[in-house]
Amino acid sequence: MPLTVTVTGASGFVGSHLCQALVEAGHSVRAMTRHPDTYDGAGDPVYGDVSDADSLGPALDGADAAYYLVHSLDREDFEAADAEAARDFSRAAKAAGVRRIVYLGGLGREDQDLSPHLRSRREVEHLLGEDGVPVTVLRAAIVIGHGGISWEITRQLVDHLPAMVVPHWTTTRTQPIALADAVAYLVGVLEPSEAEGRTFEIGGPEVLTYKQMMQRASMVIKNRPLPMLAVPLLTPRLSSHWLAFVTDVDTETARNLIDSMSNEVVVTDDAITRVVPRRLLGYDDAVRAAMAEREQALAESSAD
Repeated sequence: MPLTVTVTGASGFVGSHLCQALVEAGHSVRAMTRHPDTYDGAGDPVYGDVSDADSLGPALDGADAAYYLVHSLDREDFEAADAEAARDFSRAAKAAGVRRIVYLGGLGREDQDLSPHLRSRREVEHLLGEDGVPVTVLRAAIVIGHGGISWEITRQLVDHLPAMVVPHWTTTRTQPIALADAVAYLVGVLEPSEAEGRTFEIGGPEVLTYKQMMQRASMVIKNRPLPMLAVPLLTPRLSSHWLAFVTDVDTETARNLIDSMSNEVVVTDDAITRVVPRRLLGYDDAVRAAMAEREQALAESSAD
């Protein structure tokens, strides 16, 4: 049944693709953005900013469901900022009569000492449902696609360096998922009653270390191996400065992401496969898809 859906972060990495997929599925999409005048993606642009509580009511009014895809990794006080935004969104969704919130969070076992980034994602899960609107949570690790910050770190390191000195966290296991698969899962949990109020873990078909991800990406992108030398004393703080120097990711974002890379993030529950059955892309194919989209974006930019 076609629904009216508000998508936060509509101009972002996942949000822009999600809006397109929802429109193709027949839903009426309100693309919530801070800059509706310049929005050129799928759906109808509507002003909204999760840090401006007064803007949320108009963006959510009349919506059947809402996707929450925003976070604040580029600031030092991101935990407090994200918590306040989630509380405001919960209240606004309840007042607007929203029947379901779908949130893209982060993988990580509850019995781990979660990083501030992952701990914040988990807190947001609970705060979004504080006022009684059912929240469906999808927990993911790295989403492989053009424009994703974590993927861009991998791509730029592979692209810029002929060899690499790597810290200990590159041996941590993760379960990356292709952007197309993450978006399909987000669309797939919108309507089924069995998805309401549940938490699902999503990941691709392969569990890899960050080191293996970079080595495999190097073979796909440059058709050559990437020599690596492990340096155990390269701390997360030093790593963040190193990443900010080698890539275009800012130091604060790099530090918050690296802190999370010491946590193993793999799927331990495959319940999503029974709600949204899907054949998933392998890691190498996900990298090829991300690179193809990047080439297309560069070509379109050059044409403009």
